[in-house]
Amino acid sequence: MAWLLVVVAGILETGFAVCLKLSHGFTRLWPTIAFAAFALGSFGLLTLSLKKLDVGPAYAVWTGIGAAGTAIYGMVFLGDVVSTLKLVSISLVIVGVIGLQISGSAH
Repeated sequence: MAWLLVVVAGILETGFAVCLKLSHGFTRLWPTIAFAAFALGSFGLLTLSLKKLDVGPAYAVWTGIGAAGTAIYGMVFLGDVVSTLKLVSISLVIVGVIGLQISGSAH
């Protein structure tokens, strides 16, 4: 259950990163509100998961999901440049996240 919280927190991290861009420096109301909601949800779930998980693997999985998710979202929906190296790098992040999740031990 704790790993599920980390995964959902990582997805919410993607949401807050995208909303941060869409807020244009907190000058747009709804993306700013969405940023705050995603950020609070993400940090809240990560905090709950850390009651059961080691901080290193949990934090690495959280940031990995957020980074890969944000990069993919940017390429698909925001017109970010797509390159072979970028896709390979994102794949490596995902493989690393899976490896850390498998290696993470609960208390």
